[in-house]
Amino acid sequence: MNLNELPKTTAKSHKRIGRGHGSGRGGHTSTRGSKGQKSRGKMGLFFEGTKIKKSLIKRLPLIRGKGKFKTHQSALAIVNLKYLNLLPKNSEVTVQTLQAKGILAKDLPTEVKIKILGEGNLDFPLMVFLPCSKGAREKIEKAGGKVLSGNETEKKTVEAKKEEKSPKKTAKKTTKAKTKEK
Repeated sequence: MNLNELPKTTAKSHKRIGRGHGSGRGGHTSTRGSKGQKSRGKMGLFFEGTKIKKSLIKRLPLIRGKGKFKTHQSALAIVNLKYLNLLPKNSEVTVQTLQAKGILAKDLPTEVKIKILGEGNLDFPLMVFLPCSKGAREKIEKAGGKVLSGNETEKKTVEAKKEEKSPKKTAKKTTKAKTKEK
């Protein structure tokens, strides 16, 4: 092999700082400048000097009160599909039915959110009124059941409330119109 037959390499390696004068980036101060904290070591990401009055930490809002050290995440109770086989065929799956069958604890707090996950199989159709994962929804529908949870049930309850309120409002309007006519 001759020198003229070697492949051409055009990519240059980056200059490594602090490796002597011959490296092109180094020697005495190695591109860091002559004095100061930045030339001597690393600084923290949020370091803004030794000032306290206007530092970022002081500008952040504080959580006040008794529960400031508690987590603000709501608890989640998970129910797998395999446990829903304990329920009777074509029954409704709600928090009350799950508590009655012992799948969920009877003293479960109301703020705990419940979600059905797709582990296991479902042998018969059910009407589910709780939030489900995508896989659980597919398995329930494959078994012949229906999932009426999340936005669908919320929309139904909102529509029902609107229907309840609307006759009252129309009745008030008609009485006002009659009083104005007199």
